[in-house]
Amino acid sequence: MSLIADLTELLGEPHVLTGAQCAAYTTDWTGKYTSDPVAVARPATTDEVAQTLKLAAHYGVEVVPMSGRTGLVGGAMTQGGLIISLERLNKIRELRPETRIAIVEAGVILDSLHSAAAAEGLYFPLWFGARGSAMIGGVLSTNAGGSNVLRYGSTRALCLGLEVVLADGRVLNLMSELHKDNSGYDLRNLFIGAEGTLGIITAAVMKLVPQPRAYATATLAAKSLPDALVLLNRLQEATGGAVEAFEYMPASYMEGLAAMRPDIRQPFTPPHPVTILVELGATAPRDAIPDDTGEIPVTTLLQEILAGMMEEGTVLDAEIAQNEAQRATMWERRELAGEVMFAPKSAIGTDIALPLELVETFLTRMAARLPLLDAQARDTCVAHLGDGNVHYSVFPSSDDPAIHDKVVEAVEDEVAALRGSFSAEHGVGLSKRPSMARRKDPVALDVMRSIKAALDPDNRMNPGKVIPDRG
Repeated sequence: MSLIADLTELLGEPHVLTGAQCAAYTTDWTGKYTSDPVAVARPATTDEVAQTLKLAAHYGVEVVPMSGRTGLVGGAMTQGGLIISLERLNKIRELRPETRIAIVEAGVILDSLHSAAAAEGLYFPLWFGARGSAMIGGVLSTNAGGSNVLRYGSTRALCLGLEVVLADGRVLNLMSELHKDNSGYDLRNLFIGAEGTLGIITAAVMKLVPQPRAYATATLAAKSLPDALVLLNRLQEATGGAVEAFEYMPASYMEGLAAMRPDIRQPFTPPHPVTILVELGATAPRDAIPDDTGEIPVTTLLQEILAGMMEEGTVLDAEIAQNEAQRATMWERRELAGEVMFAPKSAIGTDIALPLELVETFLTRMAARLPLLDAQARDTCVAHLGDGNVHYSVFPSSDDPAIHDKVVEAVEDEVAALRGSFSAEHGVGLSKRPSMARRKDPVALDVMRSIKAALDPDNRMNPGKVIPDRG
């Protein structure tokens, strides 16, 4: 028998792909990374995942878990390994409105969970542009963030329990529904963000929250980033923390969007240096039910605060969505960021986290430093300004790898000087392993290697990702 024959006997011929059948699984969203797997296995149950891993261990084959293929860092690539696609583990096992939890399998698409929760008047508050294809296993494995981290936290904050298959095929049951469990090491959080290097997540217990009864959404021009943070703090105080999103789009981004999608109306012409998309979510009836004049209180509140800051001169212009279509247009501008920022094949994309008050300092320093590295280079960014996550992209004048490396290291320098992180929400994968080697605390790397060796002594679980080789 061979690995392929044994997998076929286990899963059935339609669910063991080889050769040209694997084509759809061999690239990530960016197209920068390619795979050449020995096969793609498509198990449909946790037991089938466990048996697949046992076969891989028997044959000494590395395994790479794969979800919705929306990654940006090359985290699900392999040369000669076995890809295990979780797409058939796509059941919402239970949804419990009374306790606001959903028990879901790793292949559940984010939008499917959104729809199931909405049918119960609830909301799964992980929201980003790839929600129509990203899967629960992938967002857990990368600890994805998105636009609503400001209010609800990243994926790690939304997870109560996990089911994980280890390298040897044992199933680790961490499917706790408890909000408090102080019984030893927090193994659940060990696997969240591990990118499949320690085991394969097959199911999870996820938190749900009340669906906002009304949204107040606006696109505004602020005088500066510090003034935008003043607005954020005023809105948080006035609403009791109801700011769902606070997104920054500079003029360079709006110009890039206009060039790529001239069909999408620009909010301000010409673009202002600081454009902000803000959204408030009201769950209390007193904030969401129209008053005697037909106005929605949360929208009225947003209008009043913006009007006050316009009188001060710190907000220069604003438009507030009057219906769902206008709200959708505002979000479309922001959610096209991937296309805008990765359109040039030579684009150097980064995903950094900074203290909120230092985002402007970083951008100012890079504006001065970039021309010294590449006089013709252009840069742009978008940012989840409320949590300090900046997606900073550089479009160099050539594909020279030396320029690429210099730009990335310059970004790392400035981020480190400002007490930030070179990785915020996209994961590490292949693309940030050099940054891990240069910037991660050496003791932390030693601890990570020890954990990896304990759980995956043969280094077969998504090898070559996340943890750099010893220097």
